[in-house]
Amino acid sequence: MKINYHITVEGSIGVGKTSLAKILADEFQAQSILEKFEENPFLSEFYKNSKQYAFQTQLFFLLSRYKQQDEFKQTDLFNKYVVSDYMFMKDRIFAALNLDDKEMDLYNSIATILEKNIVYPDLIIFLQSETSRLMDNIKQRGRLYENNMDWNYIDSLNQMYNEYFFRYNKSPLLIINTNDIDFVNNKNDLKEILNVIRSPINGTKYYNPLKVEN
Repeated sequence: MKINYHITVEGSIGVGKTSLAKILADEFQAQSILEKFEENPFLSEFYKNSKQYAFQTQLFFLLSRYKQQDEFKQTDLFNKYVVSDYMFMKDRIFAALNLDDKEMDLYNSIATILEKNIVYPDLIIFLQSETSRLMDNIKQRGRLYENNMDWNYIDSLNQMYNEYFFRYNKSPLLIINTNDIDFVNNKNDLKEILNVIRSPINGTKYYNPLKVEN
């Protein structure tokens, strides 16, 4: 089955990928595939004791994401657009950060089998941000299990995302610097992003909006 246009929004925790994915799904009248992080029964415990609960948390996410992606392949043929707030391969970023060597070996044996059935998006939008901005966003949204989010953890995750997408070449990639924009509350910022997304994108394209001083 051929999906006409599958857009994935990616980025570190707190960068606004779900917000943008919802906006794009509405804008393009698309089917949305949103990560169900709240269904992970180990997540709150992971943020309290990452070493003890890392593998359970990661494995649940891996299988949950695979199930969603498998259902996506069965999507309605008449859906022209599909927008998701994660790509399946992002799971490896978190796994590499959170798992020890033995856990990673077991994780790899499972993930490698599942990844053979995954469809890559037609376009990935990588939302890039400084760690300090991510921490501010996390604080503002006020999720209980994120109350004591560690700055170093988010910074390490942010660096790994940047490194991953610096080398990414599996599909067209749009990298958006979000440090000085607010596409949720500022209509002009959103309009500019939509214009860039609608333009032809081959390879990797960077959108680095200039900060306007008042």
